[in-house]
Amino acid sequence: MKYLPIDRKLFIKNRKGFASNMKPNSLAVFNSNDIYPISADSTMPFQQHRDIYYLSGVDQEESILVLFPDCPNKAHREILFLKETNEHIAVWEGEKLTKKAALATSGIQTVYWLQDMEKKMFELMTQCDTVYINTNEHYRANVDTETREARFTKWLLEKYPAHSVAKSNPILQRLRSVKDSIEIDLLQTACDITNKGFRRVLGFLEPGVMEYEIEAEFIHEFLRNRSKGFAYTPIIASGNNANVLHYIENNQACKNGDLILMDVGAEYANYASDMTRTVPVNGTFTKRQLEVYNAVKKVKDEATKMLVPGAYWKEYHEEVGKLMTSELLNLKLIDKADVKNENPDWPAYKKYFMHGTSHHMGLDTHDYGLLWEPMKANMVFTVEPGIYIPNEGFGIRLEDDVIIQENGAPFNLMRNIPIEAEEIESLMNK
Repeated sequence: MKYLPIDRKLFIKNRKGFASNMKPNSLAVFNSNDIYPISADSTMPFQQHRDIYYLSGVDQEESILVLFPDCPNKAHREILFLKETNEHIAVWEGEKLTKKAALATSGIQTVYWLQDMEKKMFELMTQCDTVYINTNEHYRANVDTETREARFTKWLLEKYPAHSVAKSNPILQRLRSVKDSIEIDLLQTACDITNKGFRRVLGFLEPGVMEYEIEAEFIHEFLRNRSKGFAYTPIIASGNNANVLHYIENNQACKNGDLILMDVGAEYANYASDMTRTVPVNGTFTKRQLEVYNAVKKVKDEATKMLVPGAYWKEYHEEVGKLMTSELLNLKLIDKADVKNENPDWPAYKKYFMHGTSHHMGLDTHDYGLLWEPMKANMVFTVEPGIYIPNEGFGIRLEDDVIIQENGAPFNLMRNIPIEAEEIESLMNK
């Protein structure tokens, strides 16, 4: 890993939070992700399952975490099973976590090698009544590939069919959505790295540059600041490409007079950032571009103020829709008749702003959070309104990441990333 060591008290606290929500005499199991094959002997870069990472800090494959708070054997109330490291592995792959290093990372005293897992699990399962399985219940989840977690769950339930089964995900959705101060610092670091990348790009962008060259400028800055890369597939969309919401080809030339929409974020220590900025390729907004830009920014600023403890997801988006409707009327993109005759299920503003305004942020770009429960302090959200006008050849989206505060306005983790049109023009025209 490139990131600096994280204080293990974060993971100790996270495990205590999870354990306090478990049923009496129950056990919970969490698995690392697989290393996924491409073809021949090629594999995709390893990405740790965020849940085992959140609870242990362990960031390597073939790892299992077991939590059993009521275990009669105190040594077995927290257990890590790890792939055994040896000299051969150290030479070919680099040394894996030793038992001592696993303790330093996670704060877990009891560490066994993975080959002992089935024998130890038999002992543990004879002592518990309920087993927590970890299924993916995120509202955007769409999983076709069988994960290591899913295979383990299948094995466990077939081998021990008499146990009661409970779900880990509802507990994790609530725990992970509210961030610890250490997590907020990690998110801030990710946002700061994104800031460095964006400022680098502002000094590089000019007519004729290819979208993928901009992508390369970002990744250069991210890697040299201890990030392993993009938190998600970057969108570098010039001209009308910006009107394709998930445009990721990034293979077109940036033309004089066009805008370029960049939806890009660095990761740091598996924590994501998520930024969108839209800037003029030649360093100067046209009058119309600036008019629309300022409308989007106004909606973003007003929407941000609504992210307060006790707010509800559905009502928040309805209010943002009213803000956007007002701005689109001012821009003469819709008229009063459009609003009067709109379909309540697809309001008039959706013609130009068809996606949501905010999502939870954290270990995942679209992080855990139960949308039917009220917002709480220390939840982190994006705020990302946009106006997309294919007929005029451009789309504008602006996005920051903010922390809900107990009192007062949300705290903007991207406060140092240029967003005012005048500042962007000034930096581009130095």
